[in-house]
Amino acid sequence: MVVAAPTEEAIAQWITSLERENVKYVRFELPDLHGVSRLKVVPLAKAAGYAKKGLNFYGGTLALDTASSVVGGSGYHEERKYRDHLLFPDLDSTSAVPWMDHTVKVICDACWEIDDPLKGAPRYVLKSLLDLAGQMGFEVMMGHEFEFYLLDAETRKPLFDGLHIFNHIRNQYVPEINQMLDYLQAAGIDVITHNCEYAPSQFEINFGPGIGIRGADKAFTFKNAVKEIAHHLGYLASFMSKPFPGLAGCCCHFHISLWKYDGSNAFLDMSSPDGLSQTAKYFTQGILDHAPAMMPLIGPTPNCYRRLKPHTFAPSNISWGIEDRTAMVRGKATKDDGTHLEMRAASGMSNPYLSAAATLAAGLLGLKGKRDLQPMSTGPSEEDASLAPFPKTLDAALVALATDTKMQEMLGTEFCHLFSTVKAYELNRFHEHITDWEVSEYLEMY
Repeated sequence: MVVAAPTEEAIAQWITSLERENVKYVRFELPDLHGVSRLKVVPLAKAAGYAKKGLNFYGGTLALDTASSVVGGSGYHEERKYRDHLLFPDLDSTSAVPWMDHTVKVICDACWEIDDPLKGAPRYVLKSLLDLAGQMGFEVMMGHEFEFYLLDAETRKPLFDGLHIFNHIRNQYVPEINQMLDYLQAAGIDVITHNCEYAPSQFEINFGPGIGIRGADKAFTFKNAVKEIAHHLGYLASFMSKPFPGLAGCCCHFHISLWKYDGSNAFLDMSSPDGLSQTAKYFTQGILDHAPAMMPLIGPTPNCYRRLKPHTFAPSNISWGIEDRTAMVRGKATKDDGTHLEMRAASGMSNPYLSAAATLAAGLLGLKGKRDLQPMSTGPSEEDASLAPFPKTLDAALVALATDTKMQEMLGTEFCHLFSTVKAYELNRFHEHITDWEVSEYLEMY
């Protein structure tokens, strides 16, 4: 797969449409390794030139850790003489930035040269897997379901106390929430529902699925928009998995289904007692078989593993079940075109492109391997002691990815090296940190 620069005709039409909408600035956005938007703001008069020839961007941007530290040995810094790469816009991804005047954004793909893409880019990894699914005869429908905390920007504490899930007062506790919903819809996010969640000041805003890369693009836009809108409104929005001990974590429930080119849902089989096709069952078993290797991509920080505990509405073991809210894979066997799988183990901190890529890679391996789906538990999966638990730490999860050669082949060796090197660097900083708890617990006693 190569990165394609837009044609001159497409660029001209794009610029004309932006002029008609009185746009003055275009944000060229690169989804980084962590799912955060890295961008340059371009005046409209300069946008056509950059769209044609590429916008220069520091080549190692994708190999920065969560503190934006330069990570040596990743293949993208000193190995490339700290050179630039180029961003080429995907013009069909253009959307408004309604909280900024006269501004739109466009999601970009990265390459060293036009025929030399950065294969470690999360969007590239997912597009490659979508191409593979296409070769196997499927389009992919996906949707991401996120929870987040809306906090006081100065204190970084919740706006209210108590457990009031769906409560009519807490749902729209501050008027700015309505403003956020309006902005999101104006930015092209098709909001379905909004509600407060199972912790003080925790919220969930759901939006519709998308086909192919547009599904992940929408999730990328949503996460970054929520954080930016909250900032403009005077709040802090956080998708951190477990920001507060004893309170609910923030998830990303990832929904996926495969569709044949005749327009039929490949996961639906009305002749099956549960309505799930053999394709859906092979796909599910693939997720279970490669779950340990998926974990670094769907739980990319040490904090993510604090959420995955029994009796917290989060999965804790490698499991599946029809409508089982405690399972890693929840079969939504509706016996109609809504039939799909919900992969519930991803953190709210996960990169939307990588949570999709991990799930799709494992599922496609399941289609290739054709292993029979293991039986689901008779009760809640979290109560089944026979099921293997998830890796307990990011360290262990990275080892699982390193030893799963099939997953590495699906994701690409360049990406796996880049990702693992950056995460190892972050973990080294994490393990060297002395926590407040340690000082409080041990300093005086010992």
